[in-house]
Order: sequence, then C-alpha cells, then structure tokens
Amino acid sequence: MGSRRAAAGRRRTKPAVIGSVAAVVVAGAGFGAYAMYGSGADGDDSARTKSAAAGVKSGPLTAAEVTSTAQRFLTAWQKGDVAGAAAATDDAEAAKALLTGYAKDARIKDATFTAGTPAGEKVPFSVKATVAYEKATEPLAYDSALTVVRRAGDGEPRVDWHAAVVHPELRDGDALVTGKAGDPPVKALDRDGGEITAAKYPSLGTVLDGLRDKYGKKSGGTPGVELRVVRGGAEGDGKGSKEAKGSGADDVADKTLLELSKGTPGTLKTTLDPALQAAAEKQVDGKKGASVVLLRASTGEVLAVANGGHGFNTAFLGSLAPGSTMKVVTASMLLEKDLASVNEKHPCPKYFSYGGWKFQNDDKFEIKDGTFKASFARSCNTAFISQAPELEDDDLTRQAKEVFGLSMNNWSVGVSTFDGRVPVQSNAQMAASLIGQGGVRMNPLNMASVSATVKSGSFHQPYLVAPSVDGRALATASRTMSGGTLSALRELMSYTAAYGTAAEAMAGVSGDVGAKTGSAEVDGQEKPNGWFTAYRGDLAAAGVVQQGGHGGDTAGPIVAALLKAGG
Repeated sequence: MGSRRAAAGRRRTKPAVIGSVAAVVVAGAGFGAYAMYGSGADGDDSARTKSAAAGVKSGPLTAAEVTSTAQRFLTAWQKGDVAGAAAATDDAEAAKALLTGYAKDARIKDATFTAGTPAGEKVPFSVKATVAYEKATEPLAYDSALTVVRRAGDGEPRVDWHAAVVHPELRDGDALVTGKAGDPPVKALDRDGGEITAAKYPSLGTVLDGLRDKYGKKSGGTPGVELRVVRGGAEGDGKGSKEAKGSGADDVADKTLLELSKGTPGTLKTTLDPALQAAAEKQVDGKKGASVVLLRASTGEVLAVANGGHGFNTAFLGSLAPGSTMKVVTASMLLEKDLASVNEKHPCPKYFSYGGWKFQNDDKFEIKDGTFKASFARSCNTAFISQAPELEDDDLTRQAKEVFGLSMNNWSVGVSTFDGRVPVQSNAQMAASLIGQGGVRMNPLNMASVSATVKSGSFHQPYLVAPSVDGRALATASRTMSGGTLSALRELMSYTAAYGTAAEAMAGVSGDVGAKTGSAEVDGQEKPNGWFTAYRGDLAAAGVVQQGGHGGDTAGPIVAALLKAGG
C-alpha cells in the first residue's frame, strides 16, 4: 500500500529451534595466539582492572584494551557462551537476544572467527560457519567488524553493540532466521514478458525483494529454504541514535543471505519497459547519489526506476527536500488563487522576510518589473515566498493532496513507497515549504508523478504492478485543476524547458515538453541535492543527484536522456 505498510507474511514466521554454535579456536593477524578457555568466559571481569579501586576509567582506549575486549567477546561467542559474549558488550540484553538467535533461529553452527588487525578502536573479523536446516546444509562466510568503546558509567572497555556486529546486513531490531521461506520466489517479468533479474538490472535488487515480499504467496510458487534477515521495527539503539521516521528506512524488505534449497518461483508481470530500464541503469551507473523514475503520464505505469547506489531504493522510498521542483505545485496553487498570472508583473526582489527568516535567491539575483513566467523560469525564490502573507497555513498541503495525490500515505504501487510529505506549517517554515524546503519531503517517484499530473491533466497514481493482478484499488485525487490553471502551468513549464534553468538539459528533447529544476540545501552538505522533473509527450520523469549541485547540471541530463530514449 502506501509508504508505511509493513511487509507481511514470511518475516514474522520463525523456524523451529535446532543446532548450536561449536567452540573452535580463533586466531587473527594482530592478535596472535591466545588461550581461549581460561577463567572469565562466563562473564566474569577478572581479565580487566577493577574500576572500583581506580575510579571511572577515561581517556583514549589503549591497544591492549581494544585487543583484550575483542578477544573476550569473540572467544565467548565461538564457545557458545552467549552470556559471556553479551557481558563483553555495552548492551548485554540486546546482544544476548541476537547471539542466542544466531544459533537457535539462524541455525548457524561450527562458527569460527578470524580477527584482523585492529584499526584504532575497530577490529575487523571474518566468519566461516555452516547453516543447517533438516537435511539441507550450506557453508556460510562473511566479514564483519566490531568497535570497542568505553562503557557509560564506569569507563570499562566494551564492544559497542549493534546488530551489524553479528552480520553487516543487520540493522538494530532485525533478526537472522533460517527456515522455509514465508514467501516463495518470484520470477518478475517486464511488460514484454522478459525476465527481470538483479544481474541484468542492478538497480532492481531491492525492487525484486519488495515484489517477492508482497506477491510471493500470490504468484503461484512454492518456498525454498534460506537464511534471511527479518526486518524489525527499530526505534533506536538506546544510545542516542534513532531511525528518522518518514525516511522510508523502515520499509526495507527482508533480505535473503543464503539459499539452502531453491523454491519454485511464481511469475509476476510488471510495467517496466526493458529498453527504458536499461537506459535508466546506464544513466545512473557510477553515480552513487543519483536516482530516476520514468512514468507513462496518462496511466501512471512505471516504465523505469534506477538508483546509482543499489543498497536503498531512494527513487521510491527516499524522503528528501525537493527544492524548487516543488514550485510546480506551488505555482498551481498561486494561479488558482489569482495570486499570480503567467504574463503579468510579479515581484522577484533580492530578499523577502517572513516569519522571522530572511529569504534570498540564488546568487541574490532579482528580476525588476518581471513577469511570473520569468520568475518561474529562472526559479526565483522570493517570487513565491512573497505570497506567503496571502496564504493559509494549510493551503499548500491541501493543494498537494487534493490535486496531485501527494502526502496521503495511500499509494499502492506494488512495492513499498514513500508517498511524499507536505505537512501543515506556519510562519517561516510555511514560507520555506513553498520552495520545497521546510518540512516538505519527496522522491523521484513523487516528482515524476507531479509532472505526469501536469501533462495528463489529472492525477494517476503510479504503479509497478497492474491493479488487476490482485484487485487492489489505486489512490485518487479529489479534484483536478481548472482548464485555465492547467494551461497556464503547462505554459510555465514549457517556457522553462525552452528558455529557463532547464533549457540546457532539455536541448534536443523535441515535441510537447515541460520541465522544472530544483536545488535543495541540506544541513551538513557542501553541495545541495540537484533535482529535475519534466515531461515529453506521454512520458514524465524526475531525478535527483544527492550532493550534486544545481539540478539542471546534474539530474537534468539524466532525466532528459530518458525522455529522449522514450522516443
């Protein structure tokens, strides 16, 4: 369904408990050989200097403290001494639960750990083990690392506990489980009937996980046996960090780490176009912060989706300030309220203050005696901010929901999505939201849909799997723009594509076109995120390049290339 629907089915089913971790010797570069079975393996602190006599320990960790703490933890873990290993961490309760599940739920046995050379407080180590379920067994090998810190309160050295210590694919709150997969594998097909694989389209790995998560039991396959990461609802680690709600991070699908026996896949047809998907993959290849989505404007069908970084589907789940691409939505609202007209004069001063904030344009430019068309095409911030005194706090939120179908949390795309966020804000934050900052959050799927709505004249919820497959209902918007507003908005985007900030990127993109650029400032980043949204004929696309700079220079060429590829 929408962005916050938790994956169902297989992730909640844990297999029966069997197996155990066998004790074996650990040796590693930088550690040398050491005794594994001396006193203290049961959690006794005899190996360390008692803090009661010396007071609270402080200062940088010594090499000896790092080495001995890592040794103590890995030794106990190998022996199957879960309590002893947990006692060597700074969160014994959480560590004990996950380390217990390592043997009982994940069915990992005969584990050996080889420690590498410490780098400061960080100690890398490799794991070799066996995963066994009924008659099926498979070797398991991977690399991980631990970090030693001083425990709060007494300053004693302990392993800084996070689930990633056990396996790098784990987030805090996740679990490792081996058993019959709750969801059978899915053979995903493109719109022409060709098989979609992560090997062919690297960006689609997370998408395929999501399709299996939702359609595995509906597509006619049978489950195999696998070791997988079961995602949990992590709220934080108790030490100050916490997942940002609304980021999409809690919608990551379960992940298969090792297949012990293959299931029989069912088949599932998607809307992806193989040629356009290949073009999208090419455009983001080697660009870790780049993401793009291409839609058919008249239907909402997703024709291509790609991410330069393949670990997270930013294109569907990202939650980023969209910058000036949001001015498409804001402009539609100002036009409807008669606060702007395409060819009439409209203020674009260097600065405009509202709600205690002083807003300015890029490079502090101004347009004297200019029209709203000129301000839109050049992306004048103050032209939009200056209208804040005339608006109610919820005007932009209502426009986004009622006309563009955004921020309703009810899209049913076929995999998890973040459906945009346009909260009701006041004062300076409300003004900032008019230019895609403040609390406004979007991703390329959302912004491609915005251009699709302008091109088609009404909102069509994007989808990757046709609703006829499972009878689900697609989201709808409650109203459409008037003919006059729609015509004016298309004129603004067309002019921007031909003569404004989008002109360079859209050069050579022929036909009925429109575009809008955006740059979104992010705290802690030297460069803003570059955004671009555009349409051509019945195609609509949007992209972002994180820390890329101006959208016309970074995301623009990616989007324009896809629109060209669409013919």
